[in-house]
Amino acid sequence: MLDIKFVRDNLQWVQQRLATRGPVNALDEFERLERDRRALITEADRLKAERNRLSQEIGRLIKAGEREHAEALKAQIKDLPDRIKHLDEQSAAVEAQLHGILASLPNLPHESVPVGADESANVEVRRWGTPPTFDFEPKDHVEIGTLLGILDTERATKIAGARFAVLPGLGARLERALIHFMLDIHTKENGYREMWLPFIINDQSLYGTGQLPKFEADLFKLATDDVKDLQEQPTARRQFYLTPTAEVPLVNLYRDEILDGAQLPISLTAYTPCFRSEAGSYGKDVRGLIRQHQFDKVELVKFTHPETSYDELEKLTCHAESVLQRLGLAYRVVVLCTGDMGFGASKTYDIEVWLPSQRRYREISSCSNCEAFQARRANIRFRREKGSKPEFVHTLNGSGVAVGRAWLAILENYQQADGSVLIPPALQPYLDGLERIEPPS
Repeated sequence: MLDIKFVRDNLQWVQQRLATRGPVNALDEFERLERDRRALITEADRLKAERNRLSQEIGRLIKAGEREHAEALKAQIKDLPDRIKHLDEQSAAVEAQLHGILASLPNLPHESVPVGADESANVEVRRWGTPPTFDFEPKDHVEIGTLLGILDTERATKIAGARFAVLPGLGARLERALIHFMLDIHTKENGYREMWLPFIINDQSLYGTGQLPKFEADLFKLATDDVKDLQEQPTARRQFYLTPTAEVPLVNLYRDEILDGAQLPISLTAYTPCFRSEAGSYGKDVRGLIRQHQFDKVELVKFTHPETSYDELEKLTCHAESVLQRLGLAYRVVVLCTGDMGFGASKTYDIEVWLPSQRRYREISSCSNCEAFQARRANIRFRREKGSKPEFVHTLNGSGVAVGRAWLAILENYQQADGSVLIPPALQPYLDGLERIEPPS
């Protein structure tokens, strides 16, 4: 969430910056409500001043023995408390509307972010590795996985529906090996602390990271009326959801807390399955594992000082890249333009892995600096030293990386003419030294 005072003081500038992300009409309503709020406050202050003046005058008259005049003034002042209370209630209601508008507004883009309407305006930053060449027509991961017997989408559809997958045998082992491999890199080499998290989260957590209220259609919401222990909690009126990304529980670990500034940056990583309804993406990337309702991901989250958050964004992005480098997968890094960034981001790098079947790079990680946007919603602050005024931290997040997309990228980039798939050397220790997945005989 944006700082309401900053928006009030810089309304036109905020409107111009947000317009680079797309049409923004809510600030017109914000401006109207802000005028109403100021008028209500001015009138309430005038009545309070009038009440105080008359109260002093009544006291003076009583002291002077002029009780008749004092009683007349008491009649004038009698209804002032109710009028003031009504104005204060109106002002509070308008303030709530203003906060509701702020909750719907995306973050302000950083000045270094290129301006553009969609992904065509994204700017490539760098590339790593060389895409493989084949002396045969490369297959896509669905065909490879099906022929190897490690991917079964038909039975997944029978069990759950479209956009789910069953990974039999070595397919399951490869998925699990990738999770273990990524967590080892981030904890043992990149300095992150691993967390094991709930996969069910409440609405307050989703509000804190910005998924609610705007993007509820993308979430899987749980029916909890019959779950007795949930309903008996003090938070019984809350709604519960399946987590769309480990970013949500990781960021909310410190919701409503004040951190010790000397401990920043705090770097956390976690594996979770992720659940997304993908509302509005029907018909897009529905084949195979590119866009699933359930997928695995290893997430990276940082809590930083405001003045170092962009340095930490560069580090976090490099940490995500290190996974692909160790796997020997060619990729590129692009900085997203204003119109292509996520709701809470001030700046985002996408890492895109090469997919031979599509002959192009596809996203496998997004690394973002949200500045104080999430921290303000979740009330996460820090003190630079004992007794100093609390400040909002900056939060950063990135996929480190999407496991399913790494899985399919290995199949496509390491496929062989005989239908087998080589295992990247860095991953072999996690598969008991297995060097190749062979087609069934």
